[in-house]
Amino acid sequence: MDKRRYGWRRALATPILWWLLSIGPLWIQSPLADVLGLPDTSSPRATFAGFLTLTDQLVEHYVAYQAAPSPSTQRSLLRTLERGRYLMDLSDVAPAAQHEIATATVIWFWEVIARVELPAREDIPEATAYATGGALADQPPKWRLPGTGIVIQRVEQGARAGEFLFSSESIAAARSYAMAARAFPYLRPPRMSDVSDLTGTVLGFSGWMLPPRWVEQLPEWMRHPIAGQVVWKWGLSLVSVILTLMLLVVILRRILRRPWDTRFTTLLRYLSAPLMMLAAMQLWRYFLDNQVQVTGVVTAWPDYLAEFTTRLALIWTILILARWVPGALVAASGSDARDLNPSLIQWMARVVALLAIAGLLFSAAQDLGIPVYGLVAGAGVGGLVMALAARPTLENFLGALSLFADRPIRVGDLCRFDERHGQGWNPVGIVEAIGLRSTKIRQFDRSLITIPNADLAERNIVNLSVCDKFLLQQRFALRFETSDDQLRYLLAKLRELLHAHPKTIHTPDYPIRARFLGFRDQALTLELRAYIRTTSYSDFLAIQEDIMLRVLKQVRDAGTDFGLPASTLYMARDTGIDADSRAAAETCVRDWVAAHELPFPDLDEAQRTRLTGTLDYPPRGSLQDGLHRP
Repeated sequence: MDKRRYGWRRALATPILWWLLSIGPLWIQSPLADVLGLPDTSSPRATFAGFLTLTDQLVEHYVAYQAAPSPSTQRSLLRTLERGRYLMDLSDVAPAAQHEIATATVIWFWEVIARVELPAREDIPEATAYATGGALADQPPKWRLPGTGIVIQRVEQGARAGEFLFSSESIAAARSYAMAARAFPYLRPPRMSDVSDLTGTVLGFSGWMLPPRWVEQLPEWMRHPIAGQVVWKWGLSLVSVILTLMLLVVILRRILRRPWDTRFTTLLRYLSAPLMMLAAMQLWRYFLDNQVQVTGVVTAWPDYLAEFTTRLALIWTILILARWVPGALVAASGSDARDLNPSLIQWMARVVALLAIAGLLFSAAQDLGIPVYGLVAGAGVGGLVMALAARPTLENFLGALSLFADRPIRVGDLCRFDERHGQGWNPVGIVEAIGLRSTKIRQFDRSLITIPNADLAERNIVNLSVCDKFLLQQRFALRFETSDDQLRYLLAKLRELLHAHPKTIHTPDYPIRARFLGFRDQALTLELRAYIRTTSYSDFLAIQEDIMLRVLKQVRDAGTDFGLPASTLYMARDTGIDADSRAAAETCVRDWVAAHELPFPDLDEAQRTRLTGTLDYPPRGSLQDGLHRP
């Protein structure tokens, strides 16, 4: 192995491994696991008291973190901060951003409450005050902190119905309340020796990977806030985004460089791309949320982008599996691939993939705050319009189900189908693909026909690939000058020809037929009918050609000719038909009559047995002649 070639991998893997090991405890010990100390939200008094207790605990954990920045002290601080989420009505906040919005709201409310005069504890109502007979029974079940817009009200529906929480409207306006409150002095400043401005402390706060002493050494301009976030956090956020994107590009280029095949190692190589993307985005999210501690207008951006990237990686994984599974199953089946029906497997894989992707998209939309299920349920007339617009797609989907259920054709079959908007049949073609919406057929002229499945399912389809034998059926006309004995002679020779040919079938169920059908304009009509022993359409055309050439020779040997569908104007003496050949044919027929061997209405079994296979096919002297003769 070339050490120089793989040295960059070790150099990159070392810090990533260290990062994973260091953040592992934070992921394993989630703040949500600490459910024994959830705050009391049974009344406005209990909720507000729980918030004040929470701020006192935050002070204690912040002091411990400042004294010794480490994963454990930061985890204790974040766990305490997370408990503030249980005091808030986050029903109007996207699930993906609830953690960050709740964390920021705790700080904004803290900033406001530290600068206003608080009421006495007994002045904050209990839940009984809003009950029947209570002092506030005629008022809405809510309480507003005097001098502020912060409201605690009872939740009327949902999983937390009956609890008193900080209202969703107060949460939406928390930042504006905090900015307005900064014009007033602290009435209860934070009990932290190095904190004179709570908002400034929050804006400059960072995780244990970026110790506070490092931040304090930065120039003043780098600690200046812009749009609710200090300059150094803006710069670090931008650099982390660029580095993450560069890492993803490098990973994708190296993974996708090799061609696609059905080997399991190829599947693992391609799957590593979305999995690495997922891991990289989660690391980026952790770094910005827990170490850089982004604030301001980009507070929830890492969560939104991480949720979107997670769904994108899962969709990518599903598409890779939907592409690999059908090919792998067909390759594993070997010679039984036709019985496995690759088109059906591929079709089912696509359907499952589409359903899974649709579920992921709906889930992602819900997590990002888009009420997809409510929109679908309340679509009303719009939903009816969408259903009508999707009707052709549904019809084609059901048409595909019909094609796979009845199996009139399969991929690779040679078929023909009737022309729906015209006369006759379309040219013969080979089925190339049966998709969710349409079927593709490649004609012999290499043009590709795409037919919607719903349309194809209603057509008459002839599948030539499943024929166990082919029918040769030809009609031709003879001149009226042909005598009756000439006609008998020719019919007898044609029957001998069809019985003697090694590729024809003559059994009671599949008899050979060479008959005089009757009289047509300017001609006598004959018909040949016989089944050809072959399952290949190309071979059938070659055998039919051979028989027709022999028929042509028999017609000429009988001294007659083919009738023409036109009038003939003779400008000279008509030479007529060959008198010698006519006489010979008539003499032969008279000899048959005299010997009681006239082969009419058909050949007897002895004649059939004697004639079977006596002709040479392929014809002597052809390119295939030597391949079929001993």
